[in-house]
Amino acid sequence: MTVPQPPTPIPGARLLFSLDPAVSHLNHGAFGAAPVPVQRAQQRLRDEMEANPHRFFGRGLVDRVAHARRHLADFLGADPEGSALVGNTTTGVAVVLQSLGLGPGDEVLSTDHCYGAVGMSIQRECRRVGASSRVLAVPLSATDEEVVESVRAGLRPGRTRLLVVDQVSSATARLFPVAAIAGVARELGVPVLVDAAHVPGMLPVRVESVGADFWVGNLHKWGYAPRGTALLAVRPPWRERIQPLTVSWEQDSGFPGRAEWQGTLDYTPWLAAPVGLYTLRSLGVDRVRAHNAALAAYGQRVLGDALGVAPTHLPDPGGPSVAMRLVPLPPGMATTIAAATALRDRISDRIATEVAVMAWGGRGWLRLCGQVYNSAEEYERLAVRLPALLAQR
Repeated sequence: MTVPQPPTPIPGARLLFSLDPAVSHLNHGAFGAAPVPVQRAQQRLRDEMEANPHRFFGRGLVDRVAHARRHLADFLGADPEGSALVGNTTTGVAVVLQSLGLGPGDEVLSTDHCYGAVGMSIQRECRRVGASSRVLAVPLSATDEEVVESVRAGLRPGRTRLLVVDQVSSATARLFPVAAIAGVARELGVPVLVDAAHVPGMLPVRVESVGADFWVGNLHKWGYAPRGTALLAVRPPWRERIQPLTVSWEQDSGFPGRAEWQGTLDYTPWLAAPVGLYTLRSLGVDRVRAHNAALAAYGQRVLGDALGVAPTHLPDPGGPSVAMRLVPLPPGMATTIAAATALRDRISDRIATEVAVMAWGGRGWLRLCGQVYNSAEEYERLAVRLPALLAQR
């Protein structure tokens, strides 16, 4: 099998970030990292807000938010007037769940790749209204065709009121065929919510072409926006049914205004978010995507070799375009969320490396990300030191 080579670094990209150079930051998919120009733009907005809060909140802020939303929606191929800015993907999911009008006898179907907090949100809403939640197991090695057929078999028309599916899953870096899944669900009359937390910036997407009833993705991960920036896109039949989690002064304006305006919320992340896309475009969107995916693939192979994992046993559920990769940990290690968190913290404290450790499918996984501020040497250094740390368990 051909050994992947690290991509050529993008000149000057590392200097765009204020990350601690003494730490290897290999988990961009968790919280992202805002480039310095984005940080400065947001700080200027904060200064403006604090210089005259009454003027900042009271004059034209709704229009400024709408302008930022249009810019972000255009980048994602979403209808600007059918989209709303929200704090993050989990918030968008909660908005959709409580807007559906679920009741006894209804169910929400998700997969076992579902993000933990999204799963909790589903369970809480179902408990609140007397509905039920059901989880569909999807093997990591399943083909796209097998995934679609599994979803088709799992849907219960007339009872399944919502299907929640990841576009790129957080726990497993799995790329799901969401357009095909949405098509099957539409045939059976089941609405679909796509959790696309990792998609904006990482993958090319035209949201309207996905065909989901609801699509929500974070801009503060791979789109270089300040944290707290996500876009919720809603198809026309549902827009007037969407209600915010908190009612405020734009309630009567309808969607998306009622979902965006939350009184004294800090709107500076949304207003600065277009600067993140400008930074991404300045580096070259396709160039960044190719670099990050190739670097993650290189890191996976280096860590796999260090842990004695044969290349054929290194999963690739996302394919060559996803900038996150999995490395299986030794059997019996990090098989619970608590154990995975403890190992993540040990790696951080003892190896000065931030990396995701996931417990999924009865075993532990190391999830590696690639970003323009990373270098091949960071993965190689982790590969040298990690086996000894794992042996200390």
